[in-house]
Amino acid sequence: MLYTEIPTQRPVTPLLDAIDHPQQLRQLEHSQLVQVADELRQYILYAAGQSGGHFGANLGVVELTVALHYCFNTPNDRLVWDVGHQAYPHKILTGRREQITTIRSKNGLAAFPAREESVFDTFGVGHSSTAISAGLGMSLARRYQNDPCEVVCIVGDGAMTAGMAFEAMNDAVAHDADLIVVLNDNDMSISCSTGGFAKHLAAIWEKGHLVNVDEHGEAYIQPHPKWTYNSRLHQSATDAADNLFKAIGFDYFGPFDGHDVTQLVQVFNALKKRKGPRLVHVYTKKGKGFAPAEADPITYHAIGKINAASGGKTPPKYSDVFGEWLCDEAAQDERLLAITPAMCEGSGMVKFAKQFPQRFFDVAIAEQHAVTLAAGMACEGLKPVVAIYSTFLQRGYDQLIHDVALQNLDVTFGIDRAGLVGEDGPTHAGAYDYAYMRTVPNMVIMAPKDENECRQMLHTAYAYNGPAAVRYPRGAGVGVEIQKEMTVLELGKAEIVAEIKPNSDEQITVLAFGSRVMVSIEAAEQLAQKHEVGVRVVNMRFVKPLDEQMIRDLAEHTHLFVTVEEHAIMGGAGSAVNEFMAQEQIVKPIINLGLPDSFLHQASHNQMLQDCGLDAKGILNSIERAWLKQNQVV
Repeated sequence: MLYTEIPTQRPVTPLLDAIDHPQQLRQLEHSQLVQVADELRQYILYAAGQSGGHFGANLGVVELTVALHYCFNTPNDRLVWDVGHQAYPHKILTGRREQITTIRSKNGLAAFPAREESVFDTFGVGHSSTAISAGLGMSLARRYQNDPCEVVCIVGDGAMTAGMAFEAMNDAVAHDADLIVVLNDNDMSISCSTGGFAKHLAAIWEKGHLVNVDEHGEAYIQPHPKWTYNSRLHQSATDAADNLFKAIGFDYFGPFDGHDVTQLVQVFNALKKRKGPRLVHVYTKKGKGFAPAEADPITYHAIGKINAASGGKTPPKYSDVFGEWLCDEAAQDERLLAITPAMCEGSGMVKFAKQFPQRFFDVAIAEQHAVTLAAGMACEGLKPVVAIYSTFLQRGYDQLIHDVALQNLDVTFGIDRAGLVGEDGPTHAGAYDYAYMRTVPNMVIMAPKDENECRQMLHTAYAYNGPAAVRYPRGAGVGVEIQKEMTVLELGKAEIVAEIKPNSDEQITVLAFGSRVMVSIEAAEQLAQKHEVGVRVVNMRFVKPLDEQMIRDLAEHTHLFVTVEEHAIMGGAGSAVNEFMAQEQIVKPIINLGLPDSFLHQASHNQMLQDCGLDAKGILNSIERAWLKQNQVV
């Protein structure tokens, strides 16, 4: 059925309600699976409205998920989901139906498959293109243990644009592994799929026949209807010389209608009788069954709670600040080119892509390539800007070191989603970028306290002749006025933003970085009110180079240093301060506040900050404890 509204009341789902384990699904008749799929789709619509979260991808794999759990003996047979945006139906069918409305909330279900949550979640994910490698590892391990099982990797066409997926497929053929790869082809990642691989899938689709399997597992070719491929500007290529998957060495089957649960069951049951590397190509529609999502799959990639209050006018998001700066900078410098690894919308680049289409490069889910592509552009005298999430830049780390920094190339990095990201949990947190970047020679690293400073830092990074990064948080700014005029900041220069009771005999200096500056000021004001102590707050601005002279000057009158950052304490900005003070033999008490040495489970951003002691109250309490301890006050 096609739905047009998200239900606010729990739908009636009698068959689904009786499934607490896939074994109960497998006891149903084939003829009942269509009803199960419809009930599951209704329930996902309801649950997503209650919890928010990933939306279109889950609606698109309803029939596929039902067929997989119906045909394979899970959890003994392994289902390995790539990325995990589409795992809600899987979670519902594997004993977590009544918990699904808690997804992405504190103490609720994880946003992605998580091994600690269920034996059915065979591999923890959140990043793209890992499923085939992990699944191959499982298959080879079970072969070695003389305990073979079916391993099925479900991979989207967007995830197949990453080199890691093809590295794994190449190795699977080398080992003649018993592995099934289900290519879920919806012509989308988060944005629309781009590149030669997407065109190849379109060519396969448009050939007008499919490779099927009979009941004995034997392959044969039959015509299929000319289904319409959901592609942007893909041209027919019926004269393609070969099928890429077959050329690699996989047995290829498809393409099949991924919403025909009856046919999918027949295909999977037949494929179980075959061995070796097998690929099943299914075509699905992102947002299937919900008319608004089918019409606009990008907007409906994820949704918020339908009853969530808007809270009135909010400041612009940092990603929007980046996007506006990008357009303004490009308008005055023709050397600027912009690169994104499949995150145009999330990184705030839609306006730039429309305004400067010849200068916009969406390289698909290929972070390593994105960084080295920028390096190549810089070699030719241009000034590339790479827009990337902190958690995804981790995948391009070797390229950052070897291809950009080692050659001291002029590449600007706009690093979004830095720090905690709330409901998306630990796979998407940007908790390590200070640590992995500040150890790299030639890098300049900045962190803004607000959205205006973000704009000015982006301009500063762009003006700098070398690799420079600005890391900024997810979500809205603090509400300051954004100055249209762009000013280059003095490299490595911090600023004192608050001095409370400056004439006090006892002084505490708070060195705050990025998103923790404003709450540090709030904590400082409360501390000075409660105690006879002066508190100075410094907006450090630069993680590298540090304002070393500022630290030297302040040390003479400081009785306690405090560093505050929304980043892992270990290796972070506070560690950089510690290292400098040790080298300079500045012997002063110092405490470092930041994220603990653990992976933090999902909750709202504010809840996570509270739990880590990085809100104003937590910062106040930590400083107060250290101050009282230093003064031996019980």
